[in-house]
Amino acid sequence: MSDDLSELEDMGPVDYLILEFPGNRMTGEGFPLLVDLVERGIIRILDLQFIRKEEDGSVAAVELRDFGDEVDLTVFEGASSGLLDQSDVDDAGSALEPGNSAGVIVYENLWAAPFARAMRRSGAQIVASGRIPVQALLASLDAVDAAESGGGAAA
Repeated sequence: MSDDLSELEDMGPVDYLILEFPGNRMTGEGFPLLVDLVERGIIRILDLQFIRKEEDGSVAAVELRDFGDEVDLTVFEGASSGLLDQSDVDDAGSALEPGNSAGVIVYENLWAAPFARAMRRSGAQIVASGRIPVQALLASLDAVDAAESGGGAAA
């Protein structure tokens, strides 16, 4: 058990993403970029699970081979650490619109591992973290632009 614990202490921060594909339409355009991130040692995929939300609201896991020949996802076969369970699939499904599918990716930020190890050795710990959606950043920048252009006109 101590080997498992020391391995965990060496890890970088772990994040997840739920990527929705409207109408179950997946082009695969982003997957080579995901592979590139792995190959360059920036991230390590711990879990990758595809799910589908049916029109009746039920959610089910989808096997990679069920996507057909349109997208080659064989490189991701076996990407499962066991972190994701049915409750996680159900939670991810609650974020989807009926008739859509999604990829749920759990990944370690390898780029941050040395920093995280150093911080843990010094006694620091993460007490909060989060993400700011790009849409929120764009809205904030638009609001600043509007205030500056409105403020300039009023002066």
